[in-house]
Amino acid sequence: METKPRTVLDCLLLQHPDTPRNRAKQWILAGRVSVNGAVVRKPHQPVADAGDTVLLRPRHATTLDCGSGWQIHPRVSLLYLDSALAIVNKGPGLISVPAPDSELSALSILADFLAGKLQPRDHRVATRTLPAAYRRLEPLPVHRLDQYTSGVFCLAMNPAARRHLIEQVRTHTMRREYVAFVEGRPRQQKGTWRHKMQLSRDERRQEILSESEVEAAGPEAVEAITHYEVLATYPIPGDRVVTKLKLRLETGLRHQIRVQAANAGLPLLGDRTYNPWARDRSRKESELDFPRQALHAETLTLEHPDQPGKRLSWTASWPKDLRQLEATLRSGGPLNSIH
Repeated sequence: METKPRTVLDCLLLQHPDTPRNRAKQWILAGRVSVNGAVVRKPHQPVADAGDTVLLRPRHATTLDCGSGWQIHPRVSLLYLDSALAIVNKGPGLISVPAPDSELSALSILADFLAGKLQPRDHRVATRTLPAAYRRLEPLPVHRLDQYTSGVFCLAMNPAARRHLIEQVRTHTMRREYVAFVEGRPRQQKGTWRHKMQLSRDERRQEILSESEVEAAGPEAVEAITHYEVLATYPIPGDRVVTKLKLRLETGLRHQIRVQAANAGLPLLGDRTYNPWARDRSRKESELDFPRQALHAETLTLEHPDQPGKRLSWTASWPKDLRQLEATLRSGGPLNSIH
């Protein structure tokens, strides 16, 4: 009886018995596996000779060089891509992942780009050829940014990487830093906001709970911790101040920064949910008007899913509206001219 020849995938799984089969396939498709020094991209290609050498190549060989960012869509710039994760800079107004009432998202845009369905407007990207192995990758959600919050956003490219990245979110080892512009001035240059919060029944708002409410909420009361630091203050007419804050999430609940800042008397400019002035439509247009919450996810640092101990960091450039906001604050001009 003839013995069925081993495939490249079979050999790889023998060398890495703890690796899930789908993950090993992704390694091969991404060009990380060689046979006798030649890269192979077919998992079921036979390995006829027992003396053939099947090797898993280092991760850096499959990292796509995006330079300062590939503008793959007017509101999505690709900062990093390999067979484990993708990092994008999401523009304001775009949701992170598909929702029942909107399929267009940062995730769907990246998926369309990888599948060749989306032609980037940036000619520097359009003239480049995406390696064929990346066409088979499918982005998966890890965390989210609010629709009107811009900045750096992480997506997993296979289920094993997603589990690893979600665990980093859960254990707070994924470092996320934001910049925000708020009304008012903190009493201290640095500090920490620590609260117990609960999501409203309609899941549209976070609510900070009192001690008695925490007891009543039980396990639905979740701790939220945010560290802040003052970067700059800008006086504006009427003896008022706008403060530029650097914020680091220790936990990552929905709307965490927005609700905690408002609770501290420092509501974000343009926050229609938690800033009482921004949502007061009866008030005349204010010198503090801004078309969205002035919040940007600036820096993301994490451990690479396939390289234990190796931490990587990305910084997302500011969108045009935030650059214009800071320039206006520095010059003392009216904010209601920013749209």
